[in-house]
Amino acid sequence: MSIETGNDLVHVGLSVIHGKGLFASRQLSAGHLIGIYASDLVTEDGMHVLWVEEGDGQWTGYDGNGPLRYMNHSKEPNAEMDGLECYALRPVAVGEEITIDYGWD
Repeated sequence: MSIETGNDLVHVGLSVIHGKGLFASRQLSAGHLIGIYASDLVTEDGMHVLWVEEGDGQWTGYDGNGPLRYMNHSKEPNAEMDGLECYALRPVAVGEEITIDYGWD
């Protein structure tokens, strides 16, 4: 299964980590902008809510409605969020699942 995302860098597919995941459609180099977390502002937590710490110590919730909402957690991620932008931390191979550290640990 693969879902079209409108972003030729990634696609959504079945994940061995959890349900659906985000995968590289092309080779990505370290520092490459993977995409921007398409979302709506929210005040309550939910399945696809990304919490971003603002400069003043406040947290803002973004309920994902784009393909990046399918990024799963890893203690050894290959990507990271900078605000709503997602960047590769290292080279990511075609077909490799793109993961971030949710910061739970």
